[in-house]
Amino acid sequence: MSNLHAHRYGPPHPVQLLAIHGLTGHGQRWERLATCHLPEFSVAAPDLIGHGRSSWAAPWTIDANVVALAGLLEEQADAPVVVVGHSFGGAVALHLAAAHPERVAALVLLDPAIGLDGGWMREIADAMLASRDYPDATEARAEKATGAWADVDPGVLDAELDEHLVELPGGRYGWRISMPAMMSYWSELARAIMLPPKGISTTLVRAAWTSPPYVGDGLIAGLRERLGSDFELVDFDCEHMVAQAKPAEVAALIREQTA
Repeated sequence: MSNLHAHRYGPPHPVQLLAIHGLTGHGQRWERLATCHLPEFSVAAPDLIGHGRSSWAAPWTIDANVVALAGLLEEQADAPVVVVGHSFGGAVALHLAAAHPERVAALVLLDPAIGLDGGWMREIADAMLASRDYPDATEARAEKATGAWADVDPGVLDAELDEHLVELPGGRYGWRISMPAMMSYWSELARAIMLPPKGISTTLVRAAWTSPPYVGDGLIAGLRERLGSDFELVDFDCEHMVAQAKPAEVAALIREQTA
């Protein structure tokens, strides 16, 4: 059985769309996309291991999440599903497609983070470990509002804090995540690129304002060579939080994969 807490949206049917959040995130981030832009789809949006309300027990690896997601689909889907993955969730989605192609109908990858430089990942992990919490909710909100969430509707950011920001034992505030898991996952993003099997239609959205970029030429070239006409590259003028900044456009790409 799956050990993931899954947020469910849409009709109470078997899952048609699996939505995988990014590192430090949670499944409820997909609520607006699902309820406002894809209301006809039955959506499962799990919290990954070490995130949100799912198990925080080790191992903290892409492979462990793939096993858990395959279990979720076995329980809640009766046919291959479209998988949308953001950032780290894009890496997990690619590994899921490679390990269980019979469960994946198509991929929509939103600024996926995979095959990244190990030195860069160490710098990010070091910075996160040094500034792991906040004195109050105002500072936590400001960090997102001036960073990757700068072009996201303020109401969506408010919902993020309501679900994901928690008061810690010492009176400071932090995200509902396991810090040891996050440290492990930054290393996972330096793993080699995993490509889906031939025949799995894949749309890759590159966020043009992400700096430095997560999507590299190696991933694009690998997908294009492997998939041929089943691969599409799309550029969106937005920051890294693609589904929150461009929900209507993302919904249109998902619908194209089910047409």
